[in-house]
Amino acid sequence: MPSPSEHPHRSAAVTGAGGGLGRDIALGLAAKGYVVFGTAMSIAEVQDLKDASGGRVSLTVCDMTREQAVKAWAGGVSDALGDSGLDLLINNAGILTPGPIEVLPLDAIRREFDVNVFGALSVMNAFLPALRKARGRIVQVSTWTASVPLPFNGPSGASKAAMEVFAAVYRAELKSFGVDIVVAAAGNMRTGGPAKTVAALARVADDMTAEQRGLYGQSFNTFATTLNGMQSSGLDSVLAARRVIELAEQMPAPSRAPVGTDADEMLRAAREKSDDELDALRLRIVGLG
Repeated sequence: MPSPSEHPHRSAAVTGAGGGLGRDIALGLAAKGYVVFGTAMSIAEVQDLKDASGGRVSLTVCDMTREQAVKAWAGGVSDALGDSGLDLLINNAGILTPGPIEVLPLDAIRREFDVNVFGALSVMNAFLPALRKARGRIVQVSTWTASVPLPFNGPSGASKAAMEVFAAVYRAELKSFGVDIVVAAAGNMRTGGPAKTVAALARVADDMTAEQRGLYGQSFNTFATTLNGMQSSGLDSVLAARRVIELAEQMPAPSRAPVGTDADEMLRAAREKSDDELDALRLRIVGLG
């Protein structure tokens, strides 16, 4: 890892930086002069970001569901930064587990919460000493489906909604230390995510029993087709990353802000529409209205 003397300027840590939105956030921060640390899923991702950033992004292979691994990564970053502390933590890592709730194994839903909630919490807690030193900022990457949850996408919306609650509590608990918390509610994006989503959707459909296909097969296929189209036509990942970085640097810190026009529209709908209107909207969005 780079030493503080090599990089005396601003610092950032980005989870899930090996690909997709996290990769573009890490590269965007590096281009602005930050020294960037992050987590990756493989050695290949580590080398890719090192080369792409000219050595300004230093990734570590880390399983977000293993608390000791998270503590070891955060400890190494904090030691490298020393008394200057950490300026930004971008909590971006996450997974998607689509499917009818009745069909999804509970272990699959637990896995999503292990990554999206407990992994995120362990990262935040591990970096709080370094963030307090710098009076830094945490950006929790969320999604508009935390506010307008969609059918067949329950675990994602529920896990991100849980993190938005934790973010609000952290914001109050950390205010006296000068640590800001920003929720960046993302819309649909063109990243590596759509390909992973296609694979996840196919796995769920293939694993359904004949009875489950009779109950959910047609509506789930409609949802899958609609979701793939939404993601493929979403905001370019580089532009989404630019918006996240903008929120990370905005003064004063917003408590919650959209990333993308669709996210802006859905957050407004969540504020203004009745429950009945939202029920109709969520069905219409996925082609089932």
